[in-house]
Amino acid sequence: MLFLPREEGQGLAEYGLILVLIAVIVVVVVALLGTQISTLFSQVQSAIPAP
Repeated sequence: MLFLPREEGQGLAEYGLILVLIAVIVVVVVALLGTQISTLFSQVQSAIPAP
């Protein structure tokens, strides 16, 4: 038991890397599609009649 490696921090590091990867993907998608999404919302807003 004394020579078994401790792997407690390994799982935490892997979850951290996954979160960083997801954050990078979200930033890239928003950067690429941000203006298109904004235009779409503007078109929808202008199509809704005012009360």
